[in-house]
Amino acid sequence: MALPPDSHTNTVRSSLLVSVNIRLQSPMYYFLCHFSITDLIVSTNVVPNMLGAILFGEKKMTYVGCITQVYFFSGTTFTECYLLSVMSYDRYLAICNPLRYSSIMDLKLQICLSVWPWLVGLTLNLVGVFPVSNFDFCNDNIIDHFYCDLFPLQKLSCSDTSILELKVFLFSMPLFILPCGLVMVTYVYIFLTIYKIPSTTGKQKAFSTCSSHLIVVGSFYGTLIAKYMIPSKEQSMLINKIISLLHIVFTPLFNPIIYSLRNQEIKMVLKKLLTNK
Repeated sequence: MALPPDSHTNTVRSSLLVSVNIRLQSPMYYFLCHFSITDLIVSTNVVPNMLGAILFGEKKMTYVGCITQVYFFSGTTFTECYLLSVMSYDRYLAICNPLRYSSIMDLKLQICLSVWPWLVGLTLNLVGVFPVSNFDFCNDNIIDHFYCDLFPLQKLSCSDTSILELKVFLFSMPLFILPCGLVMVTYVYIFLTIYKIPSTTGKQKAFSTCSSHLIVVGSFYGTLIAKYMIPSKEQSMLINKIISLLHIVFTPLFNPIIYSLRNQEIKMVLKKLLTNK
């Protein structure tokens, strides 16, 4: 399991590169820094305990530590959902309203659009965390998973979890479906605008500015829909573990790679820093 440390390294490098270079201090990279921070929190919240369990066998965790892990994991996941919709709105303005982009996406709007995803993510997820903290666990206290999450805790609890499952499903609508719908709407307008560009070079240039974001959106929402929108009774624990591993380890690992390798500005700045030219 050598992948998790690399995902931390890639995320930190991308964030530092954007923060220290003035050429990358634009709204798109500003939101990308926030998205990288959420990736970093998700990984550091889960991966250390996961590696400890893999290397040393059974890993003990306190009840408070388990609930804390559930809170930060779900909170940052919700934050990522809304950050992706904010980033899609930024690309919509840049492609569909290029002349007004700088005046609309000013510093005040950037701060507002980056703050409210954190507020929404870290507050609304309490609706699911509070019921979990009141669960009764009768016999075994061994979680059949590599981290604390709603699905394994529901399996372990002897309380009635049907109400919680209903709450999770209902809150999945505004927390998952709404931002995903916003992303889809903005990309409909983006694709229509790109289609109207007369030159092939212009179309390729416009599409290249949002292709990386589109790939990340597909991988992120794909794993989330498979993990949370399918009822737990219809999903085996093995499938849930595989999907969780994709979301926690592989997605944060490849997100910085996707944004870096498909972005000419980042590659140019990185090359300049490495060659000292």
